[in-house]
Amino acid sequence: MASIKDVAAEAGVSVATVSRVLNSHPSVSPDARTRVLAAVDALGYRPNAVARSLRTDQTRTLGLVISDVLNPYFTALARSVEEAARALGYSVIIGNADERPELQDHHVRTLLDRRIDGLLVSPADGGSPQILDAARGGTPMVFVDRWIPGVDVPVVRADGCPAVRDLVAHLHRLGHRKLAIIAGPAATTTGSERVEAFREGLREHGLPLPDAYIGQGDFQADSGRRATERFLALPEPPEVVFAADNLMALGALDAIRAHGLRVPQDIGLAAFDDIPWFVHTDPPITAIAQPTGELGRAAVRALVDLIEGRPPQSVTLPAHLVVRRSCGEQRPPHQSHESHQSQRSNL
Repeated sequence: MASIKDVAAEAGVSVATVSRVLNSHPSVSPDARTRVLAAVDALGYRPNAVARSLRTDQTRTLGLVISDVLNPYFTALARSVEEAARALGYSVIIGNADERPELQDHHVRTLLDRRIDGLLVSPADGGSPQILDAARGGTPMVFVDRWIPGVDVPVVRADGCPAVRDLVAHLHRLGHRKLAIIAGPAATTTGSERVEAFREGLREHGLPLPDAYIGQGDFQADSGRRATERFLALPEPPEVVFAADNLMALGALDAIRAHGLRVPQDIGLAAFDDIPWFVHTDPPITAIAQPTGELGRAAVRALVDLIEGRPPQSVTLPAHLVVRRSCGEQRPPHQSHESHQSQRSNL
């Protein structure tokens, strides 16, 4: 493996000049810069990132701890974070918490041990000791999607409350009155926020939310399946089930079909977190969409601002309702039979 001394000898310059070129220092002449870069290419030289981090106290690496890598929402979020970080000269190491606080804290410890420059976290609960210690210790940190109340770090998230209320108003216009929700964990901000927005939307239309119509989920498919099984066993099952994330909606859909029921003829289904495959189910699923790409980019900008000494900005972006046909909506007049058929899948 070529060393920096080999590059200097090949280019006919000093080691210090090579170092200045590699660090984009403006004091190097164009001719010397050209010769150094040509030598780097010819020798296949790669700077030693570990040695550089010891000199500069920076690794140009960000940590991202997401709640569940199998959730398409978080997969898309991680991709947007990685793309935005790369554009700013940073790499990203990802830890998957799998909605488990203890695994989340393990990833936070590991990332801090690897001397990351900053941390992006979507907290799996509201009281993580590792996250609280890192925040108090001055680690540059940004919460994305979820946050921990009382922890003074920037938050980048979508406000889904107006969209949830829009969904309830939409269902009310369709004539539905018995509406149930599969809620996320109350220990997460998104779990508690979405069920409260749903309850508020029902109040606006004079509708109750009986305890029997609240299913407790954990943002994973099995919990959506179990909650829906319980709804379907009630003497008066709900007319529509609203799942507070996409994986719980998938579990709900499995339970509905296992009972030989049809969506929306027998029961309607709506979801928070729109994902690409929702348009390919039969019928396509009405959902609330978050601006995932924008959230990832804004979170990276806020974290890099913190790392580089600029004032960071918390960002709140709007979510919006995407109306399809899983709650009894009419098919748009322009949609042909062939295009309807092309949307079918076995999901």
